[in-house]
Amino acid sequence: MTDASAKAAARRPGEQALTALGLAAPALDPTDASPHSFPGGGRWRTEIPSCEGPEALGVVLKESSRLDVPIHRISQGSGVWMLTDAEITEMVEATAERDIELCLFTGPRGTWDIGGSTRTDSGGAGLRARGHDAVAGCVEDAVRATELGVKCLLIADEGVLWTLHRARTAGIIPADTTLKLSALVGPVNPASYAVYERLGADSINVPSDLTPDHLTEIRRVSAAPMDMYIEAPDDLGGYVRMYEIAELIRRGAPLYLKFGLSKAPGIYPYGHHLRELTLATAKERVRRGRLALDLLARHGADGDMAPLGSRLPGSLNRFEISS
Repeated sequence: MTDASAKAAARRPGEQALTALGLAAPALDPTDASPHSFPGGGRWRTEIPSCEGPEALGVVLKESSRLDVPIHRISQGSGVWMLTDAEITEMVEATAERDIELCLFTGPRGTWDIGGSTRTDSGGAGLRARGHDAVAGCVEDAVRATELGVKCLLIADEGVLWTLHRARTAGIIPADTTLKLSALVGPVNPASYAVYERLGADSINVPSDLTPDHLTEIRRVSAAPMDMYIEAPDDLGGYVRMYEIAELIRRGAPLYLKFGLSKAPGIYPYGHHLRELTLATAKERVRRGRLALDLLARHGADGDMAPLGSRLPGSLNRFEISS
């Protein structure tokens, strides 16, 4: 099916049955659709998150082949510092063979250090890098990972984001390194989304409870690629938005569809003591991706996927870097 015919045949969930019952939904407003797409074509890409090492990666790659789930990006949450050089190299080589972008989380973060405020009801400083040493750890992770061939870094602090953007501009890390903002600090309004873009983010995770109208508001000020959990882990709300995927793409493109997993225990920071759980949940995340793609196909809305192997974000707006 061509993209053009897919668009023509696309329908909303339950559309024919509800129309026959006199319960037709209002017509879609073309003015609220995103006008943006990925460079090289396509309005959506896929991501399998929480892939915590070479063994979990192997499970994801095997399962994606078995279920025919196309993958543009695979990301990890425990951090560069929780992997050996050999493990990182193995992951880089395995994803390169499939032309999949590998994204590793940078450095220490507030939930794991001695700062007690993150354990209060308010959450304190949350995932941010506390103090100079935490920023230094994130930079150390970034340099080490990129030297081993990693091309995408996951970041949960605006200061670290700006520092690493300056680092790639200065040639300290490769210029084509992409910087991905974590869902744990994702912006919830168009003003903050535009700020993260200007700080250097190439891909910006938004919280999974944003409404379609919120996505339209963001797309009126920024074309930076957006990441969104179609199914969110419980610590991010546990939302399951399968039936909204087509509308989320229409409003939020260019959009990474992230296939997380609700009702699953946390696995960060990963270690061998969590092996069986990590492998089982890695396999199920791919299956969730197959369910989502099947749903899109049933509605004739599976066109406009970006070409596999594409990873760059296109031309984005940045704050000026003073000399």
